[in-house]
Amino acid sequence: MSRKTITQRPRDIPVMLPMTEPVTLPAEPQRSEVRRTQVLAAAADCFRRHGFHGASIAQISKAAGMSAGHIYHYFDNKEAIIAAIVAQDLARVLTLTAELRSARDVKGAMIARISDSVREHLDPRVAALRLEIVAEAARHPRIADIVRSADLQSRQSLAETLRSARQSAGHRDNDADTAALMEVIIAMFEGLLIRAVRNPDLDQGRVVQMFQRIVENLLTQPAKGARKHI
Repeated sequence: MSRKTITQRPRDIPVMLPMTEPVTLPAEPQRSEVRRTQVLAAAADCFRRHGFHGASIAQISKAAGMSAGHIYHYFDNKEAIIAAIVAQDLARVLTLTAELRSARDVKGAMIARISDSVREHLDPRVAALRLEIVAEAARHPRIADIVRSADLQSRQSLAETLRSARQSAGHRDNDADTAALMEVIIAMFEGLLIRAVRNPDLDQGRVVQMFQRIVENLLTQPAKGARKHI
């Protein structure tokens, strides 16, 4: 009885090639992200100097050092650019609040970060851009939707952080108390954006100290009608 010899074609045989160099991701996505960031930085500068309506795509492309066609490759319009700027700020807030919640002492971590937050909100460049976006949101329903959606996510993450800090101090707050506390703290910091414009020479060190005292008190004192853990 004869046996058949079965032969595999070379293409059916898996070939293991020696790896002499580590595999790297394609460079194009990295270049795209760098250029996208470049556009956002240029647009933010133009919005600060000229306002949302005064800043043209031509001005943004010149500031970014690329053609208008390249701008439109990454963003459909100025509204999309604002959405991306808002998303950047949201990502920073979510990262910060997550870091605070992971700290051993949440309240202490929050107070320790107040100095950086106060100085950020008093930065004239930060203030000019954020106030311009809020002003545009007051006029443009679509921008308002973008801003409010990001604000909702920020508030949800901050509320979770505040609950964690308050619980570690032995307080059990209801949702209404947490929401009120959160709005007071947000209003304090967002108010600094206006103060940065109206009184750029204010004593930042003193403001930091006062904010630390106020926030510590807010995180420590029991809410009205709240029960304390025993």
